[in-house]
Amino acid sequence: MSKAFTKENENAEDDELEGSEPLPAGVKNYITPDGLRRLQDEFRQLKQVERPKIVEIVSWAAGNGDRSENGDYLYGKKRLREIDRRLRFLTKRIEIAEVVDPVRQTNRAQVFFGATVTYSDSKDRERTIRIVGVDEVRHEQGEVSWLAPVARALLKARVGDSVEVRTPAGLEPIEVIRINYDNA
Repeated sequence: MSKAFTKENENAEDDELEGSEPLPAGVKNYITPDGLRRLQDEFRQLKQVERPKIVEIVSWAAGNGDRSENGDYLYGKKRLREIDRRLRFLTKRIEIAEVVDPVRQTNRAQVFFGATVTYSDSKDRERTIRIVGVDEVRHEQGEVSWLAPVARALLKARVGDSVEVRTPAGLEPIEVIRINYDNA
């Protein structure tokens, strides 16, 4: 059967987009105010800037004749599908987002969503992470999803508590050194 007559499974692809992790069934989509703002900014950029540019390129390329060997046309159509898929994904995630502002956390003695936690591992190496929503993780800035094993192990812990995190090498003890909500 020709690919022209097959329907892509849009929902399966939407959750498999680069930089996003599917939400387990029944789990809320917690996000910080900054994370929600970044998703909304990306949505606006794609919708108002990138998509119109690509539409213009595709229109121009379509007017050049043979579309089967027209790289601008073929690439443009592919890029439009990617943008539209990302826009659908962002729309869904923004609609179900539950904003949690870590600055408003009243119980600052325990680790909750939005906390910046410094802990030491079994080799006395200190690490600092910030627990954020699935859609806003920036690993290069030390952010981890609240669903990540280390975050799940740390949730509700207090300074001085030792918890075990499940790693590929087995359970590893980590100790909470600092909890901070002010730099969120």
